[in-house]
Amino acid sequence: MSELRANRVGEQMKKELGDILGKKIKDPRVGFVTVTDVEVTGDLQQAKVFISVLGEDKQKQDTLVGLSKAKGFIRSEIGKRIRLRKTPEIFFEFDEAIEKGNRIEHILRDLNNSTD
Repeated sequence: MSELRANRVGEQMKKELGDILGKKIKDPRVGFVTVTDVEVTGDLQQAKVFISVLGEDKQKQDTLVGLSKAKGFIRSEIGKRIRLRKTPEIFFEFDEAIEKGNRIEHILRDLNNSTD
């Protein structure tokens, strides 16, 4: 039961975070950020937010620093938008799945081109 609720809260947070990051965050360090997934623990105390950022490594690190600085504001906005007894603590991480998928696709394309 708690896993189902955690998934629903995670999906709602993902939607709200996309809106908050797109419209409310004014930090120039935060570039073009896409929230790819949110994993919420069963007790709804912590949320791991997976993001992808367009740009180079320096821009990605700057975005992560900017998001860390704005963590309190983001958490308070989530608390206003989602009615929970306690708003989960937020942790930001890069989503490596997209980069891995692109790398695998590139390798497969090279293999197909070399056999032709």
